[in-house]
Amino acid sequence: MKLQLKTFFLSLLALAILATSCRKEEVVFEQAPEEETLVAGSVVANLMQRTAMNDGSNDNIIDNANCFNVELPVTVIANGQELVINTTDDYEAIEIIFDDSDDDIDSLEIIFPITIIFSDFSQTTINNISELQNFANDCNGENQYDDDIECLDFQYPITASFFNTNNEIINTVTFTNDFMLFDFIDEIDEDDLITIGFPITVVLQDNTEITISNFTELETTINAYAESCDEDDDNDYNDDDCDNCSPVELVNILTSCNSWIVDKLERNDNDYDDLYDGYTFQFYEEGTVYAYYLGTTYNGTWSTNGSGNDITVIINITGLPYCNNDWVLHEIQQYSGETKVDLRVGGEDRLRYESTCN
Repeated sequence: MKLQLKTFFLSLLALAILATSCRKEEVVFEQAPEEETLVAGSVVANLMQRTAMNDGSNDNIIDNANCFNVELPVTVIANGQELVINTTDDYEAIEIIFDDSDDDIDSLEIIFPITIIFSDFSQTTINNISELQNFANDCNGENQYDDDIECLDFQYPITASFFNTNNEIINTVTFTNDFMLFDFIDEIDEDDLITIGFPITVVLQDNTEITISNFTELETTINAYAESCDEDDDNDYNDDDCDNCSPVELVNILTSCNSWIVDKLERNDNDYDDLYDGYTFQFYEEGTVYAYYLGTTYNGTWSTNGSGNDITVIINITGLPYCNNDWVLHEIQQYSGETKVDLRVGGEDRLRYESTCN
């Protein structure tokens, strides 16, 4: 296929030179096969652009809006604590503060002015919360249909070659991000003849990679996976905490550290955060767990099964009844050198282990 594309563009170049030197002669351009060319307004061009759109839902913990992002860095005050959000990984810092207690009312204040970036990558400056809310009101509501395709992404770089039949110029461009690809497709006109340097790779939400050989395959693949996942277009920052959790991951995390402590403990709507202060816990792969406190060792067992947001963790340690339960894994947080494993049952019982192991 690469040889065919090379021959195609060399032919175009030869025809362009011929047209320049012999303007009186009519030049006929031979189109490449349909599966090898990108046409303005075509189905595959539209699907590619929707896949490259800016996803506005990944920072809903800040702006509660699916159709735009707040440009980073941005300074916020979460439950009274000032944070500078430099990267998308720092959204976790806000969630950690919000998750620290179930008994308070979470609040977030944004320090203005800020810049917001829309799905087409256009931008505008926002000076206060009222302006931000006005733009947020124009977005589709939570979990409503929108144009952006979030269940698969392009793997960059991607190279395109194009020939314009009006100015007879052949160009090559390399895309390194969604903005470049989106903008390129937006500027295609009917006089452009475009090919992509196949094969290219698309990545599904579960990190599966698919190799694409032509535009027909690309159209088929995007259509097949466009709605294959939960795009999480809502303002509940907790509902996807364990989408990708697994018992294997939990076992690896718990057994890789020998000094877990109880960071949070609630039973029957009562706080016992200090009940096991000074205790350290060590989990083993074979299903045993030990707690140590002032020279005393407490023996127990633990096990886990399930997947995703439905992983059960059964803990039974003799002499430590408030640790014992058939818990559900709520979240695994790893941020700034700390790891927290949050276990819950219903809306009242909660046990969160914390470690600073690397």
